[in-house]
Amino acid sequence: MMIEFVNVLAKHTADISAASCGVTVPAALANVIYTIYTVIKIAVPLLLILFGMIDLGKAVISQKEDDIKKQQSLFIKRLIAAALVFFVFAIVQLVVNLVDAGSGTMNCVNAVLNPGKN
Repeated sequence: MMIEFVNVLAKHTADISAASCGVTVPAALANVIYTIYTVIKIAVPLLLILFGMIDLGKAVISQKEDDIKKQQSLFIKRLIAAALVFFVFAIVQLVVNLVDAGSGTMNCVNAVLNPGKN
């Protein structure tokens, strides 16, 4: 089972490095960039929502009306920020896909952001 997982990772890395972009992008670098990109895309919205829920829960437990209202507005701002972060990454991927499909000028970026779809 572990060997299959390693083989999947090796193929995934090879797909990223095989992009015909005119410049040699080391597979390890492309894989690190993709991993960081994916972690930020998923973790930041989740952490914003989680911290907002924790702060709002603390305010509700303290039963202070002013704190609850303050934390509610902060929680709403965090939800909006989480949605913006999520959609910014989605829009970047959409734009890269559209530009690459139309002209093929973003092969390297598309190979890093969308591995295995080249």
